[in-house]
Amino acid sequence: MTSDTSNKYFLGFFLALAAGLIWSFGAPTIRYMIDAQIYQWHYLFCRGIMVATVLVVFLLYKEGLAFRHNFRRVGLSGLIGGVGLAFAFIFFIFGMTFTSAATTLFMIGTQPLFSGLLAYIFLREHVRSATIIACFISLFGMFLMAYNDWQVGTLLGWLFGLLCSIGFSIFAASLRWRPETPKFTTIIIAGITCSLFSVIMIVISGDEFSMPLRNVLLSMFHGTLVATGLICLSIGARYLPAAEFMLLSLLEVVGGVLWCWMPIFGINEVPSIITLFGGAAIIFAIAYHAVGMRQQSTPPTL
Repeated sequence: MTSDTSNKYFLGFFLALAAGLIWSFGAPTIRYMIDAQIYQWHYLFCRGIMVATVLVVFLLYKEGLAFRHNFRRVGLSGLIGGVGLAFAFIFFIFGMTFTSAATTLFMIGTQPLFSGLLAYIFLREHVRSATIIACFISLFGMFLMAYNDWQVGTLLGWLFGLLCSIGFSIFAASLRWRPETPKFTTIIIAGITCSLFSVIMIVISGDEFSMPLRNVLLSMFHGTLVATGLICLSIGARYLPAAEFMLLSLLEVVGGVLWCWMPIFGINEVPSIITLFGGAAIIFAIAYHAVGMRQQSTPPTL
């Protein structure tokens, strides 16, 4: 490995690591909300606007006003990916407010496997035997957590976590469909779509548009975390092999569970033993899948 290649690899490693670490603080951020089950749509509206705003500022800095031409190149794949990502944003918040952080985050960890499955179904991509085995192991973990949530009456939260993972997978598969699609512009579309859909749901439900100041600030902070992590990940993915990229993405899952569990943040949300066993199975599945991809040298498209 040459010095230049080595430097790029470590840059990619650091940026992917930073993205996972930044995202991991999203779960405890939601736990500080006031009346979280009342203000989901309000929170999503502010967070979506913040995601889009941060990315617009970044693109203005990077490309100037010329970035507006990217919207002409988005195409069908970008629209599908943007809508998929928007609903991932939505289902993540609802999952976090209807079940434990551990269940929602572990379900999100299955995203690489769902992405591979969608790529196989719609893009006819080859599926490795390691991916198939990992899917079965992951399914076992998912069913364990579903059983636990059914027992404690939070199965709806588990379902939201599953839908969140599928939404992220649609976004990832859309980028594999057309890698030339402007990724940051697709994310801007996702933020705007999330906010518009939230406004519609607030109007339909007859709620007021106001929410506590703490929730407004938390949603803005959370949106900044999401956008910053996506920027780091998109830059780092150019230099990092897919296997390492996939393993580092688990930092969001493990970190988020730990932050909500450890007393330092004052949340003290202790996952059940069954949830931990199910999550361990999913983490093992993703790690096994990543090892099976270790010969693949092409960086991921995200």
